[in-house]
Amino acid sequence: MSAAPGRPKQARTVAREGEGCPVSAVAPSQGAFRVHAHNPSDLVEQTYFRVHQERMADVPILNAALSVEAIDFQRWQGHWLGIVVTPWCMSVLLVPGSTDNWVWTGENKRRFVKFPAGEFAFLGSEEAELGEFQSCSLFSPMGKFSNQVEAAMTARASMVALLTAPPAPEARAAESSAAAAKPPVAQKVPVTVPVASDRPALSRRGFFSLRAR
Repeated sequence: MSAAPGRPKQARTVAREGEGCPVSAVAPSQGAFRVHAHNPSDLVEQTYFRVHQERMADVPILNAALSVEAIDFQRWQGHWLGIVVTPWCMSVLLVPGSTDNWVWTGENKRRFVKFPAGEFAFLGSEEAELGEFQSCSLFSPMGKFSNQVEAAMTARASMVALLTAPPAPEARAAESSAAAAKPPVAQKVPVTVPVASDRPALSRRGFFSLRAR
């Protein structure tokens, strides 16, 4: 990691305090911007482990079945994009990978970032391990998840959905027409009665419902 020669441009932002899954509780400092030349997954986990211990230990919304995990961090438009799973939230993170095209939002201010799946609102944060970064909350609290594997699978599915453009209206119409034209297929009646489950399944429609308004 190396310090940037200057702070990137500031976005026009709208205050959004207390929403989603904020992490930082300190005022931003002018020397906090850092470029991460290497994958920041370890630093992300260090950051959220510390936040868990120092700020979230007695918070009643914690899901004891979950732990902190950085999921699928990868290069995206010169920066680092990934998801962090914690006992209290699941968030998409943007971490600076260069000085190019990084838009500083300021603490607890948001900006909209365009992905193939649409535009999403990201909240500016700052922590000692990472410097400046931005987050978009997907789930908070995390009571719907019964274990870490389930949460991690949902995180990976979310990343795929975020980076996948929805089909064009014509393609959707063609698929619907083709499905309607197919003759019905006889289905075997299951021997056992299926048990209802409240486990979260992130469908494309469900993911799009997370889009910023």
